[in-house]
Amino acid sequence: MKKAGNILVPILSIILFLTSCSVTDYDTIIRNGYVLDGAGNPWVYTDIGIKGDKIAAMGNLSNASADQVIDATGFYVTPGFIDSHSHSERGLSSPELSHAQPLLAQGITTVIVNQCGGGAVDLDSQRVRLMEDGLGVNVGQLVPHGAIRRRVMGNDDREATPEEMEEMKALVREAMEYGALGFSTGLFYVPGYFTPTWELTEISRIVAEYGGVHQSHIRDEADATVGFVTSVEEVIEISENSGVTGIITHIKAGSPPAWGSSVEVVSKIAEARERGVEISTDQSPYEALSTGIIPQLVPVWAQEGGTDRLRERLEDPELLERIIAETRANLEREGGADKVQFRRFRNDPSIEGRRLNELADERNMDPVDLIIELIREGSPSIVLFSIGPEDKERFMTQSWNMTGSDGGYVEMGEGVPHPRNYGTFPRKIRKYAMEENLLELEDAIRSMTSLTSSVYGLHDRGSLRPGLKADIVIFDPEIITDRATYSDPHQLSVGMVYVFVNGTAAISEREFTGELPGMVLRKDK
Repeated sequence: MKKAGNILVPILSIILFLTSCSVTDYDTIIRNGYVLDGAGNPWVYTDIGIKGDKIAAMGNLSNASADQVIDATGFYVTPGFIDSHSHSERGLSSPELSHAQPLLAQGITTVIVNQCGGGAVDLDSQRVRLMEDGLGVNVGQLVPHGAIRRRVMGNDDREATPEEMEEMKALVREAMEYGALGFSTGLFYVPGYFTPTWELTEISRIVAEYGGVHQSHIRDEADATVGFVTSVEEVIEISENSGVTGIITHIKAGSPPAWGSSVEVVSKIAEARERGVEISTDQSPYEALSTGIIPQLVPVWAQEGGTDRLRERLEDPELLERIIAETRANLEREGGADKVQFRRFRNDPSIEGRRLNELADERNMDPVDLIIELIREGSPSIVLFSIGPEDKERFMTQSWNMTGSDGGYVEMGEGVPHPRNYGTFPRKIRKYAMEENLLELEDAIRSMTSLTSSVYGLHDRGSLRPGLKADIVIFDPEIITDRATYSDPHQLSVGMVYVFVNGTAAISEREFTGELPGMVLRKDK
């Protein structure tokens, strides 16, 4: 036995030695980069150690070992960007687009979906669809108020009955129990526009119980109906009376008559925050918006009951005359036919990318008559060049303003979409932080990371700190830029050297890796 014991000791020593030689401290160490932690602090030099899906350590890791060591000299290292307003859920649910490459090329590692009151009511079924083919980015879900109201009440212009109200509240509570980050409203759209403030306040009280948000495409971003300032005041009122965190999404002065109103809106939000009302905004850094031609230009009363009902009204001569008159007034308010560019029209793709005035001249038609003709054929979507530039910059510099693309996600080459699909985050960094110096770079990064994670309660990501998820971006400041344009939008942004999602590189050495490390996120109850 003694002899066997003498043999066993050296064998164990060899095993332990070999084990210690094969185990590294970290999967990845990032060294020598300009590290912006996401909190708005200036950059510092510090090493970052990644283990599994988390940031395991930060500091001087010169004596540590790793399977991969990245030399980030000359590059910025930041938290992964969180897109606070994304319409990418349909694309991400498809096997062809689940890789999320146009998003990753911007440095986006998390998107918040089901915006403007639209999207899936059954969030678990949506999660299954999103995860079926893997995900290139993380997805946070809102529950869409407009889809819930349509399910319960259709597109009717009326208040909910007590029974309908209870049914809607039950659907919202179910979603919050599941782990929704909050609920979205599209009060500009049907049926959201028909919803009185008290209904929204009642629903918001449920969302507030779970620490969720009310993210609202407000009733009017200009002066088409109730006005921009009044619409902002409504979101503030709902938050003040319910306790919910309010977000005025893709904030803008959306047509020339409203330009300059950002001064009053900023004052209203600041006063509310001083009273303890938690109100934030998000914004896309472009001078054009994008939506459907029907909600943007057709009077809201004519949309009650949906698109089929609208087309029936177009066959009534008296109603048609009224619709044409009000559509004309709306078009003039937006700046005229030359401000309208067609984005997508499945019935006639040849008009995509063209301006309304050019097409009307070519067909020898009045622009409004052409709009009516196109609506009879289908539902064109448009890009509209109507946002006030000074208002855009005033909103962008507010400490409570997040970055959101409001972008969709379609196959490369499909239609002529808004360039925000491909360029939002690099555009803000390049144009507004690096070139125009409207923002300090650290403040721009904060608006894309820790501010957003804080507002939505995603406390395990959005900053560079040990223990948080390793959603990390390394970008080259010399070349980071958006390349998508209004006439040629299908172009990926450039400048991302590495993009880590949950500790796994989705971009490595400027190339997509094909990894799908994204998750559907749930808010802790």
